[in-house]
Amino acid sequence: MNEELKLGSLSAKAGSRVYGTHELNIDGHATQLPIFLINGAYDGPVLVITGGIHGAEYASIEAALRLAHSLDPVKLHGCVIVLPVVSMQAFKSRSIYIVPMDGKNLNRQFPGDVEGTASEQLAYWLTFNVFKQANFYVDLHGGDLNEALVPFIVFQKAGDKTTNAKSLELARAFGIKYLVGSDIKGSTISAAASLGIPGILAESGGQGIWEQHHIQILSDGLDRVMHHLGMVEGTTPKPSEAVVMNQFVWMWSEHDGCYYSEVHVGDIVTAGQPIGRVADFEGKTLQSIQAPISGAVLFGVTTLAINQGDPLLAVGA
Repeated sequence: MNEELKLGSLSAKAGSRVYGTHELNIDGHATQLPIFLINGAYDGPVLVITGGIHGAEYASIEAALRLAHSLDPVKLHGCVIVLPVVSMQAFKSRSIYIVPMDGKNLNRQFPGDVEGTASEQLAYWLTFNVFKQANFYVDLHGGDLNEALVPFIVFQKAGDKTTNAKSLELARAFGIKYLVGSDIKGSTISAAASLGIPGILAESGGQGIWEQHHIQILSDGLDRVMHHLGMVEGTTPKPSEAVVMNQFVWMWSEHDGCYYSEVHVGDIVTAGQPIGRVADFEGKTLQSIQAPISGAVLFGVTTLAINQGDPLLAVGA
């Protein structure tokens, strides 16, 4: 039993739940982070759950809030730390992808830099104050305001093989069909893995929509994970059949202009197949897009507006 669970200015004794905000000074900006500490009455692992790394991925935020509100610390084995909205400035401004204070994607800045820009400082605090306490980590995401996707899980495949194997096991336990191995640097789960902590990134919902079925996918996954870790008792939802993907190829826009996609998320494509184009306002094609590999379209941008350097879609195989 953990007699006292602490994070920032908050603490929770065994068998209790504490909610509060911890104030961080991020590059000169006072930032209030909402935090739930649920310290179980029985021994068990420490599970860290984050939502809102991207502030407009609403299903992830609501799923984190629902779990934090519903867990009973008197029956819980272990501890759960929930940060439902990590990128608070992005949440308030309904910002796509980026931290408004420095224009950077927080999920590419880990493990961060205490002397860096706003997103790098926030990443550093999370890595060495939050992730470091975890035995296991789940980062909840979804499509951003301009993205649609089919639910999938990202697990770490670069680095320590033992940690990676535990991450894949955690991904299987979450119970979503598509499990995607990633070696992307700078992400939450890559930072956790560097500390020897198995972690997964779960995606559901998108386009600013947070309907019940989007949230339920994440809620059921968290329930399965906690049963898998022996933290809660009772009946767990049945998982989907897993499809493990070791390739995850992104496509990017080379121009500003209008984006015309010819595929939808969930479609199966063949390498070289025409799948869209970027055009100027005269209708001239600036970039023809072909499927980079054969596989499933896991997410795609749904807005007409596109900027140079924006992601267009990703295919898993």
